[in-house]
Amino acid sequence: MMIGVEDLSFHVEKKGEGETILLLHGFTGSSSNWAGFIDKWSSSFQVIAVDLIGHGKSSKPDDSSFYTMETMSRYLKVLLDHLNVDKIHLLGYSMGGRIALAFAIQYPSMIKSLILESSSPGLLTLEERGERVRKDHALANRIKERGISEFVQFWETIPLFAAQKNLPESVQIEIREQRLQNSEIGLANSLIGMGTGAQPPYWDELEHLEFPVLLMTGELDQKFVSIAKRMKKSLPQADFVQINNIGHTIHVEEPQIFDKMVVAFLKKHADSFL
Repeated sequence: MMIGVEDLSFHVEKKGEGETILLLHGFTGSSSNWAGFIDKWSSSFQVIAVDLIGHGKSSKPDDSSFYTMETMSRYLKVLLDHLNVDKIHLLGYSMGGRIALAFAIQYPSMIKSLILESSSPGLLTLEERGERVRKDHALANRIKERGISEFVQFWETIPLFAAQKNLPESVQIEIREQRLQNSEIGLANSLIGMGTGAQPPYWDELEHLEFPVLLMTGELDQKFVSIAKRMKKSLPQADFVQINNIGHTIHVEEPQIFDKMVVAFLKKHADSFL
């Protein structure tokens, strides 16, 4: 379904009944990334998956000022109000995890539990953020100048996704075809407005998050393993799970393990599990 929010439109998948779990995809992704999990989890939850701004079937405004962590969090709040949802279990992957964390900081009373897959609270220093902003703007310009096909071909080769080369070819093709459904302006503006350098650092906010948090990383994704371990030290109620022999995209590389870990966490923190 499409839901209007502040003159924009967001594509939303909704299935099931019970407590709500909201799923947020990563950069270049869409709500379709969660299809298999929506089918499984909807037997126990109302599962909602959203195409984030600039992605999938949702709006892709030309103005990059629409694309900020705080603004996207507000869009999600309006969307949930429209659906009469006031409490959620929130799961985000990578960029979606950073947005999930931003939402949880802005609207903590709405969060029953938070699951962050391969995600980060941002960069600590101005120097780090400035360097990342420069890189993200350069990549955004590359997308606009060379087109989506060239970018997707490049994106598949970055070290972050090296472990995906071990996936069956049919799965790699499915991922590629989904990425190609995106638009140049949507991805470019997402980098400019919601890149790791553009977002505020949330490290100092972690100690104030009083709800249960699950941090998930793949063993081969050492950068994010290190980040998750550091996050766990600051969060009052955090579990950390490292899955062996896989990289950044746990839900793609080991979907059965991902499902098992998420369901086990939700069983602990949902009031009712059908």
